[in-house]
Amino acid sequence: MDDDPTILSVRNLRTYFATSAGLVKAVDGLSFNIGRGRTFALVGESGCGKTVTAYSIMRLLPSPPAIIDSDKRPSGLAPSKIVLAGPDEQAVNVLDLSESQMRKIRGGRMAMIFQEPAAALNPVITCGRQIVEAIELHRDGRGWAAKDVAIDMLARMGMSDPAMRMRQYPHQLSGGMRQRVLLAMALSSRPRLLIADEPTSALDVVSQAQILALLRQEQARDGLSILLITHDLAVAAQAADDVGVMYASKLVESCDVRTLPAGALHPYTQALLALAERRREKSPLKTIAGAACDPLNHPPGCKFHPRCGHMLKRCATQEPEMREVSKGHWCACWLCEKQHNDHRD
Repeated sequence: MDDDPTILSVRNLRTYFATSAGLVKAVDGLSFNIGRGRTFALVGESGCGKTVTAYSIMRLLPSPPAIIDSDKRPSGLAPSKIVLAGPDEQAVNVLDLSESQMRKIRGGRMAMIFQEPAAALNPVITCGRQIVEAIELHRDGRGWAAKDVAIDMLARMGMSDPAMRMRQYPHQLSGGMRQRVLLAMALSSRPRLLIADEPTSALDVVSQAQILALLRQEQARDGLSILLITHDLAVAAQAADDVGVMYASKLVESCDVRTLPAGALHPYTQALLALAERRREKSPLKTIAGAACDPLNHPPGCKFHPRCGHMLKRCATQEPEMREVSKGHWCACWLCEKQHNDHRD
């Protein structure tokens, strides 16, 4: 959806979970691209499949219960693909790699920072040792050379007295400082792709702005591509180039972030933007009508139709596909398609 060389191409991603209650379709047919040096924000409410998408790309989901593109796939559907590329590396479908091959990719060509840095860091190992281990695993430096790189990385992340921070344990640092340690660890291997899963949600407003500024700084420095997972459209608008809106395992709208908010087409995207606007204005919040889908029992047709105020008759029985309604702007909505066809006629 952009002219930059594609670093990550996700096609028809289906990630299901086998449970005692039935098959949970956490991600069901997701497709998007991320270009070199661009940030793609995946936005949606809790439980829509954003984090499962990130963990699927990193191959961090245990199987069982996770199932990616197994024989559960209905006949006639194209297989899932997660293709990682780069200017100097051969493109690979990470779903075809063995676990030993994935260990070289994971933390090397692509890296991830997590929503809860306190849980992601080992509490009984110093921050410096954890960064050094990542450097020794994915770069040539060892010993003091790796330690020097780790100190330089912490300094790049804006840490005061980085040599001293190397000797500290995670519990001795604030939330914002722990997130900087995770960033230093993730970026120390010079990845082509960084997945940031809600990197600012546990931080105060000042720390949020600083972390987002660091991501932009590193992106400008190395041409880093970023998959940003967030529930906050304001964060997406501030940090992303492109945005995809997820609802109940599906991508419902995708476009250049500048198209939002004035050009949003899908009723769910419009509802999220209305909520964000009310929050900015400090007006009383008005929730979206209805409740999120039961993951074990998705409704037929468009998954959003039970909560949609613009529902057409076919929405209840026929599921819309993602279609390009204008250059670079994709939407899965019968109303969007009807309006596009009416305008074209």
